[in-house]
Amino acid sequence: MKAKFYHRICTGAPGTLATAVIGLMATPVYAQQPYKVFLNMSYSGNTWQAAAANGIKALAATPPYDKTVEFKTVISGTDVQRQISDIQSMVANGANAILIYPLSPTALNRVIKQACQRGITVFTYDSTVTEPCAYNVSNITARYGANSAQWMVNQMGGKGELVFNHGVAGTTVTKTYDEQAYHVFKKYPGIKIVGDFYGNWNDATSQEEVAKILAAHPNIDGIWTVDGTYGSLQAVMNGRPDRLVTIAGQSNNGYRLMIADPALQAKGLKGLSSSAGPAVGGYAFKLMMEVVTGKKKLEKQNIEYPLPWAEPKDVKVCSGELFVEGCNTFPADKVPPLFLDTSLNGELLPELSLDSVQNGTPTPNATIKELPNISYADNLPGINCTECNAPADWLKPNRVDPIAVPK
Repeated sequence: MKAKFYHRICTGAPGTLATAVIGLMATPVYAQQPYKVFLNMSYSGNTWQAAAANGIKALAATPPYDKTVEFKTVISGTDVQRQISDIQSMVANGANAILIYPLSPTALNRVIKQACQRGITVFTYDSTVTEPCAYNVSNITARYGANSAQWMVNQMGGKGELVFNHGVAGTTVTKTYDEQAYHVFKKYPGIKIVGDFYGNWNDATSQEEVAKILAAHPNIDGIWTVDGTYGSLQAVMNGRPDRLVTIAGQSNNGYRLMIADPALQAKGLKGLSSSAGPAVGGYAFKLMMEVVTGKKKLEKQNIEYPLPWAEPKDVKVCSGELFVEGCNTFPADKVPPLFLDTSLNGELLPELSLDSVQNGTPTPNATIKELPNISYADNLPGINCTECNAPADWLKPNRVDPIAVPK
């Protein structure tokens, strides 16, 4: 068996491989370098996934991992059976660690358990699984839905017409975010949802659908969304340029520049830039390698990536290609409008530059920095665990104080 540090073994009945390994391994054992590390992507080709994959690739080529990691990316596409087969091949090829963007919270559980029983470290990023031997790194539990909805309610004074832009139907992210956002909006009878659609985290689709709703409801006051924010706002700017909206959503560079523009603010634009960012992939890779190399021992399976949060006052334009000195946005002539600023994180991923997330290249002279203390995530049944209980307040905002319901 090609084993590394056995920090985590799936439980099994007496006499199983898992029990035997636990009995034999009195002290940590490390794999002979280089470590065989696989990135298994499902969805690919969109801006978010490309930036996440490029960041991970760049980190794997940054010292000391450039000499100690044998890194390979495998793209499974949107076929769950293909993803299962690809993971089985990674196990057979002697993987030490596998980082996965899972298509399903449950469909991969069996093959992930098989990998764990072989002593392989398994991490997921952004999307999650319920297999208890895997480590999930995500901000799906950071309550984007509840916090962003409450922020909008506060900005709108608890009343107004709202458009609800769902993400991708059936995904755990959409299910979780939607449930939280609806829970907040329903507390305020003055908030009227006059249109909703599945924008599929796509700006072109979102722009088209918001334009249709605006034609039928010319007085909309707000748009709640996740990805597709830039397109949603463009629809309003094209159709009603002199009276803009309150909007919450992703971190496209063009969107951040717009919400910080005083001229657009004067026309009513109030914007929040938040939601899951591609940097969660790089963060998961760094944490996984700290576990693999014995630098960190995790006490729980579910780790929370900090929720990005940029209001207009927080937008700061960078002068170079790194997020330093608190900057978090690039000039309009530096990147395309749809570039995701949350591809970078100056605090957690100081090794990455703009070139890293665009082309997968390591930053010259950079070395891997140890991560600060981590935060563990809430348990959410069916999302990141099975036999578990969600916190009683999981539908409520935890960073935005609610306003009173208007009388």
